[in-house]
Amino acid sequence: MGRIYYIFGKSASGKDSIFKELISDGELGLLPIIIHTTRPKRSGEKEGREYFFNNEEELAALRKAGKIIEERVYHTVFGDWYYFTADDGRLDLEKHDYLGIGTLVSYEKIRDYFGPEAVIPLYITVESYTRLLRALNREKAQEKPSYTELCRRFLADEEDFSPERLAAAGITDSYSNDSGLDACVKAVRETILAGKEHHGQEGI
Repeated sequence: MGRIYYIFGKSASGKDSIFKELISDGELGLLPIIIHTTRPKRSGEKEGREYFFNNEEELAALRKAGKIIEERVYHTVFGDWYYFTADDGRLDLEKHDYLGIGTLVSYEKIRDYFGPEAVIPLYITVESYTRLLRALNREKAQEKPSYTELCRRFLADEEDFSPERLAAAGITDSYSNDSGLDACVKAVRETILAGKEHHGQEGI
């Protein structure tokens, strides 16, 4: 039985960069979980790489078919944007280990769907000042920057990742990305390798 290693953290904590480093590591042998979203593509994004891009009618059809594992909605200044994980036939835990990325809430729902033994949390943290600077630089690079939306997300994250919510989700460990990407990736990588080794021994 495979496992899902699930990355989550506040916006601009470096989750995407960490995900890309880990998914390209051949020794880890992880397959990506590509989630769906109804938000527009950002500069440089491609269908099926960062996300599967859907409209709300397609989301409604997946809901009706009972294919939604988890979903969340962000009430942005541009309207409601949905992000969701679908049971679309791409996940086969009998054969593979996977790497996912999302929010604390999406982690909880995927854990509840597949079971706690199959889903390993990887909570990424960054000091608030550093995170805000990164978010500003990322937004500035967009064709149509929206600093209002950036501020909304920054403040929402403070509530979404409060100590109380983390404790309720059973999150006790975290991985700091304050000292640079390489150090954080190394720490997460060691956890994944240790988990795979332990899981392999259990199956002997």
